Amino acid sequence: HDMGSRVLMLIATKKGGFIAESDEARRNWKIQGPYLPGKNVMHVAYDPRTGTMFAPAWDWWFGARVHRSFDLGATWDEPVTGPNFGRDDVKLEKVWSVQPGRPEEPGVIYAGVEPAALFKSTDNGETWELVESLWSHPTRPEWVQGNGGLMLHTIMPHPTDLQRLSVAISVAGVFSTEDCGATWSPSNQGISMAYDENEPPTYPEWGQCVHMLAQYQDKPERLFAQNHTGVFRSDDRGKSWSEISEGLPSDWGLPMVGHPHDADTVYISPGVSSYYHWMPKAGAAVYRTRNAGGAWERLAKGLPSRNAFINVMRDGLATDTLDTPGVYLGANTGQLFYSSNEGATWKQLSAMFPPINAVEVAVV
Repeated sequence: HDMGSRVLMLIATKKGGFIAESDEARRNWKIQGPYLPGKNVMHVAYDPRTGTMFAPAWDWWFGARVHRSFDLGATWDEPVTGPNFGRDDVKLEKVWSVQPGRPEEPGVIYAGVEPAALFKSTDNGETWELVESLWSHPTRPEWVQGNGGLMLHTIMPHPTDLQRLSVAISVAGVFSTEDCGATWSPSNQGISMAYDENEPPTYPEWGQCVHMLAQYQDKPERLFAQNHTGVFRSDDRGKSWSEISEGLPSDWGLPMVGHPHDADTVYISPGVSSYYHWMPKAGAAVYRTRNAGGAWERLAKGLPSRNAFINVMRDGLATDTLDTPGVYLGANTGQLFYSSNEGATWKQLSAMFPPINAVEVAVV
């Protein structure tokens, strides 16, 4: 990146979307918005191929839509047809996330929705088609609703093999396709399920509560997963997993994000438990591994160390792509913390936002 780059924090909140802009120093931030004010904006995604921004949003009156901006947030449009099941017996509850396709598939955009389904657009989000093969998967009758609903929340395209794509569904687990969506198979071997602490964990083929996935573009066989029952790593693109939770303060957490330049580094922010969605010991912290889960270090310098009863949603942790990457943490109580040195030290943005659903960072 040249020194003329702009760093944009794309902040999705329950009352609209915001953009915080800085230069590469990432010291002073100018806040713009709210965009789509009053709507529950679940995510703001940036498509580096075209510069388009996508904002899945929901309100009581109009339901769920994916809005687009072609001018870095200044104006937003509503495409002709949103993701829609087009049938009376299924209602689209929410669009949880949008994932632009790969450079070799121009116009392709994916959307993950509730009830758990994948939609695909081939015209830059103008129109959307349901991926029927996943919707009619034989395991679907056994998928169950989690605390946030039954949703497909994370979409991980393989960076180079256009046939391959993985998705995360709560509560069903990771599902993968190797034939461009014609067929899907569960990818959860080695991920535990333990809903009763008095019983030993089980390892079913599907049914896991996966909260978030992370990948590194240049080592696509590796995936990380933050689950309801711990953190896991796969070195074979999800065919098998091993647990890497040792050294963490709890097995439970929602967010996770990879490092932009290092396949062995990933960031998470654990919570106490599925009942107590705040930071362990009420001290805000991000945990980082630099050796693919062999050890974890607690990064908390500059974060509130006491009485921090904050929770970070699954998309509330982000990194940027600068040479020394920034790390960003948005809480569902409206605070936003950022580090411009890979998490070593943190500052708080002076704004107090509505509850933050997601943070993404674009360097433009």
